[in-house]
Amino acid sequence: MSARRGPAEEDSEELDGGPGLAYMPFVVMDDLLDKLKLLSYDKEFVVELRMKPLSRHYFAIATNPGEQFYLFTSLSAWLIRKIGHQMEPPQEFDDPNSTVSSILDHLRQLGMTVDFPPSKLKTGCGEHAIFVLDRLADFALKHTNFIWKKPIYPAEDTGGEDGDVEDEAELTLDKVEEEMMAEFDDEEDEEEENILHMDDLKALSMNKETEAWPEEILHSNTTWDEWRLEVERVLPQLKVTVRADNRDWRSRIEQMHEHRSKINETLNFTQKQLDNLHSEITRSLEKISSREKYLNGQLEPLLLEYRNLQNVASETREQYRQVSGKLVEKSHELAQISDELDCVKHEMEERGSSMTDGTPLVNIRKALTRVKQEITAMDVRIGVVEQKLLQAKLKDKSNLQRVLNEPVYNNMDMGLF
Repeated sequence: MSARRGPAEEDSEELDGGPGLAYMPFVVMDDLLDKLKLLSYDKEFVVELRMKPLSRHYFAIATNPGEQFYLFTSLSAWLIRKIGHQMEPPQEFDDPNSTVSSILDHLRQLGMTVDFPPSKLKTGCGEHAIFVLDRLADFALKHTNFIWKKPIYPAEDTGGEDGDVEDEAELTLDKVEEEMMAEFDDEEDEEEENILHMDDLKALSMNKETEAWPEEILHSNTTWDEWRLEVERVLPQLKVTVRADNRDWRSRIEQMHEHRSKINETLNFTQKQLDNLHSEITRSLEKISSREKYLNGQLEPLLLEYRNLQNVASETREQYRQVSGKLVEKSHELAQISDELDCVKHEMEERGSSMTDGTPLVNIRKALTRVKQEITAMDVRIGVVEQKLLQAKLKDKSNLQRVLNEPVYNNMDMGLF
């Protein structure tokens, strides 16, 4: 129901309402279920939702919050409609906050003060949900003008004759059982144990006819289980056998003659019926055979045609299988050809786009311009190099002429040089 409380809280609860206050929702839920039954919820609400009746502690214990909240809101809406107010049955995907606030608004309209937050009702169980349903059930009972009737107590038995009769019946039944047990004990002393013979059975029936059967035995208080146990105990002792007596051969012969005469009479009557049945069956078989021959003669050409059609159908199926095999091969070839055609189309599209596209031409022009610029630069560099080379040659030539034009000195000077 709730979380464990500390010792101080438990002491305060014991002072306020005692330790049994925690089990009060179970009691209120039990009363609520009785009120719902008085409002015929099992014929209206349960049948409408196609659900099982609620248990006596359904809303007192948290088992399935979603299901309990749906049933709580549905039952509250049904009770509100019973009171006379208008409230649509809640759906599964409705907002729970709006549904709970609508139920609490109807309670406030009825004059009830709600001193707990609406979030307490979202679980669909607990003392607050039971409190709301119980108050709605009270208002519904008032609206239907339900009145508790005074209880009618059964008349008390004064004992007397009925009690004496029951006691006498029990005593008489005990006496009968003792007599039967005594008779069974006497029979157990014979050669065959636990067997009741025909002569003893006749004697027992004669003795019972002479005695007055008590009327009290018709009002026995023995239960069915006790009778069943007694029957299982006595059943092995109720075997009936016929004593073998050599002096009964005359009666047996008379019985055999009587049975023979009855068998002959029955046989004559039965033989006539069997003969009539045999003749009817023979005629029916002849009619059936003649009808069969007639149907065979009439259906022979149709059967031949049917066989021919079956042969044609089998040949057609064989041709269809062959054609279907070739069709599969052709379909594979078609798939390959279609793939190749797609590849060719793709290449043609690429080539067409490249032919119509001016980007390569622009690139070529840019490349030519760049080449021309590089050629110009190279020409300039070549000119500069040629100029430098020419200057170097001229310088070398002037130096050579200058060397050649200088005077020749003697050997000493040349050595010094």
